[in-house]
Order: sequence, then structure tokens, then C-alpha cells
Amino acid sequence: MRQNEISSGVDLIDEDGRKLTKSKLAAAKGISQVVISRIIMCAPGMLILPPIMERLEKYAWMQKIRPLHAPIQIMMCGVSLTFMVPTACALFPQNCSIKATTLQRWEPENYELLKKNCEPGEIPKYLYFNKGL
Repeated sequence: MRQNEISSGVDLIDEDGRKLTKSKLAAAKGISQVVISRIIMCAPGMLILPPIMERLEKYAWMQKIRPLHAPIQIMMCGVSLTFMVPTACALFPQNCSIKATTLQRWEPENYELLKKNCEPGEIPKYLYFNKGL
């Protein structure tokens, strides 16, 4: 779904919001941050809930309500996601930054475009991009 961002790059803007160039490196950084936050978002539901359910199933009252095991697990997963979605989204800022020197080192053609779009001697130290959700 985000393959186009990797192949053509994401827009890099300055502090004033002017679009200056594109970067594939920034796209990879943004996508990797989204992947990490999504893994962290669902990890408690996948790692903590199974042992909890395993312990609960040993109790007699839990054995009497076998048909409710799946709804209980879904409810517990929902409670977990209620807290983890905002937490995972807050791990990384929505608008990420990348140094212009990093762009110069790894994407010289985009750095040349950056120099062309900026006034001489006024290349911003940091460029910003939207990492997505």
C-alpha cells in the first residue's frame, strides 16, 4: 500500500511548510516507525492475554462458562487496545524530521534539488515529513 512512497519518496518540507524535495530514505524511516508502533500496539493482546486465559481456565467457575471464553478474550483484547492504540501512536511524532546532511550523504540527487529550491546559504538544517498512521 505504501510502495509508492518507497519508490518515489515522500515530500520534505521546511519549518514554513514549503515543499522542497522528496526522499526515499524519509519514506523508509516513516514506514519503519509505523510498523514498530503497530507491533507495540497489538503485542500485549498477543503476549499477555493467552497466559491470563490459561490461568483463568483452571478455575471451576470458568469451566462452567465455556461458551463465553471467546467473548471474554475479545473483551480483554478490546480493553488492551483501548490503552495501547493511543500509547503506540504517541511513540513517534506525526511529523518526523531528517537532517539535510543525511539527505546530502545518502540521496545526493535530492539534495541537489533541495539546493535548487532554497536560496543560496539558506538550506534548512532539518527537513520534515508526515510519517502517516
